[in-house]
Amino acid sequence: MNGALLVAGTTSDAGKSAVVAGICRWLVRRGVSVAPFKAQNMSNNSIVTPDGGEIGRAQAMQAHACGIAPSVDLNPVLLKPGSDRTSQVVVRGKADGQVSALSYRTRTAALADVVAASLTDLRSRYDVVVCEGAGSPAEINLRATDLANMGLAQRADLPVIVVGDIDRGGVLAHLYGTVAVLDPADQARIAGFVINKFRGDPRLLEPGLDQLRALTGRPTFGVLPWADGLWLDAEDSLSAVADGILGRPAAPRGEQWLRVAVVRFPRISNATDAEALACEPGVAVRYVTEPSRILDADVVVLPGSKATVSDLAWLRAQGLADAITAHAAAGKPVLGICGGYQMLGRRIRDPHGVEAAPGTEVDGLGLLGLEIAFDADKHLGTPTGNAWGAPVTGYEIHHGRVVAGPGTPLLDDPGEGTDAGCVLGSHWHGLAENDAFRRLLLTRLAAHAGRDGFAVADDTSFAYERTRQLDLLGDLVEQHTDTAALEQVIRDGAPRDLPVLASGMAVSRA
Repeated sequence: MNGALLVAGTTSDAGKSAVVAGICRWLVRRGVSVAPFKAQNMSNNSIVTPDGGEIGRAQAMQAHACGIAPSVDLNPVLLKPGSDRTSQVVVRGKADGQVSALSYRTRTAALADVVAASLTDLRSRYDVVVCEGAGSPAEINLRATDLANMGLAQRADLPVIVVGDIDRGGVLAHLYGTVAVLDPADQARIAGFVINKFRGDPRLLEPGLDQLRALTGRPTFGVLPWADGLWLDAEDSLSAVADGILGRPAAPRGEQWLRVAVVRFPRISNATDAEALACEPGVAVRYVTEPSRILDADVVVLPGSKATVSDLAWLRAQGLADAITAHAAAGKPVLGICGGYQMLGRRIRDPHGVEAAPGTEVDGLGLLGLEIAFDADKHLGTPTGNAWGAPVTGYEIHHGRVVAGPGTPLLDDPGEGTDAGCVLGSHWHGLAENDAFRRLLLTRLAAHAGRDGFAVADDTSFAYERTRQLDLLGDLVEQHTDTAALEQVIRDGAPRDLPVLASGMAVSRA
């Protein structure tokens, strides 16, 4: 089997990433060599690949579904928002300047060549490449400079399926409208639809699907049911909704729960660091945005941030800084990761204007003796080491560097991070994904929090939990879609006799 497919969506968070991972998993089970691809991603959830670059975390998750190592070719362009108006551009894994929404348009022609080269290389090495769109293909105001949706489909000769999230309502109108606003050439590439997150009796939906086919001439390839067990590796940091419990925590192994509050910064990055904690029985992880949730918590986690200086100011404005300081003063544990680790220190300096005006200096929370300086170049790495006698691996994505006062290191080897008793921190992401270290960490955090009745589980495997969720995605595709029809689209492309909807709009691509 050979071919390619673009999975687009009616909206952001419609389920494109999950459907791509599920299709990849289904194909791999059939013995097909598969790679995922996202031409342009906008996300602050990222990882460092073995080839030393930075890509969106969802593409790393999809690579795992395919049984391959993540690489920069899977996501050649990554936009990391630092504010509502600006983003850092990461090209083939390396930071390449800042752009506004308007200025980015001047770069897309050159980036289209980068995207094309990566996709061509993947298609030469794998039987099938499953591409993921970005946002919605119906954003016709952006069509002229589109890199990831219909622009990619036209340049790479890809058939397209459109995913709609029925849980939000209006999915039939979304699917119809997505096709209708496209010009005839783009409409011709839309082969059909997949409906995601359905709850209820499918028989009630069937008349609507029949009408959708009559209106568009396109089939619905499947209706994927709502699955409570899917929550790891969220594509978008905005998926980290405040005040909701993360995941589906199992009952505690001991007599007490451990309550963890993860601060949800406006520019939170790598929010997925908290997910490994949430996999543990008896650990209730909640994202928080206001002080009362800190008062109720046993442990406070300050995660990564793409805008450490402005998120630190937000922390103070919300009253969270005072609540965290009081929490630590009471001897209760605080854990900082990357940008959150930097906030725990005494001082942050930005001599090169990485996040603020050149020469900006701000006070940290003062819970650690750190002084941080932002380097102009970003530090990327996939280090290994030891912490408290346990082997650990992780990844680093940061501009900030400790220039004074690190204190006792959290990691014995290579001497990274800070261990100050109830206040801990490290620049390394992914530490809690190491099972042995996570158990030591939770035992220590529970002791500082006075949760003597909490007991860690000795059989939780984060890697297993991730694989189990990927298998569930594969099951959903295999059991709830017309896989024969999907295979035909991947192999042969969209049918050539698809009708053009009369309401299609002529869109300038100049």
